[in-house]
Amino acid sequence: MNIFLGVNIDHIATLRQARGTKYPSLIDAALICENSGADSITLHLREDRRHIQDSDVIELKSSLKTKMNLEMAATDEMLKIASHVLPEDCCLVPEKRQELTTEGGLDVASQLARMKEVCAQLSSNNIKTSLFIDADKRQIDAAAECGAPIIEIHTGHYADATTKNETELELKRIYEACEYAVSLGIQVNAGHGLTLLNTPAIAKIESIVELNIGHSIISRALFVGLANATSEMKALLLEARVI
Repeated sequence: MNIFLGVNIDHIATLRQARGTKYPSLIDAALICENSGADSITLHLREDRRHIQDSDVIELKSSLKTKMNLEMAATDEMLKIASHVLPEDCCLVPEKRQELTTEGGLDVASQLARMKEVCAQLSSNNIKTSLFIDADKRQIDAAAECGAPIIEIHTGHYADATTKNETELELKRIYEACEYAVSLGIQVNAGHGLTLLNTPAIAKIESIVELNIGHSIISRALFVGLANATSEMKALLLEARVI
């Protein structure tokens, strides 16, 4: 079974915003990633606009050769933007202004009515909706009830594990969650905190269709270049499926 790589370019924008310049170009970065094996480009338009800006979303939508995966909170403002830009995919994520990065999965079960409404609105615009959730059966059931065709399993707890036992337990949780979601007819993607070292074990889970990876690829690019950082991650994913 194929596995696809989505490259998150948020932190190209972080570097640009640090000085308030017009460079580095997100369009150039996205094209390099696409030419180096990325199957899609992910970007998170946060409510505080700390990195990706509204103009980036619009410009990238008309420039990408693959597809856009727009991460966003389930707010009316973001729904309006998505309905205007029409990305191929939208991933709904939890968001706290004080966090450095997304700290966990979306609690779909506790806001079922709202999530149903948001999923329906995105679907009416032919946007594939993904829900970024923890590897938790209750949340998967809630995602199914919302009619979401895709979930993205939050791999941050696995990535942050500090012992072998903890890592194995988190990996088991992810595997079981993936198998359960597939049994309900839901496509499974995954991501967060994945690096060259910890990605192979996740990529070997055959029920996972796509991995979205950003920070580690952009960090690696400082030393080997963005094209090499992207292509080596894509090669790692493909190799994991061969073995």
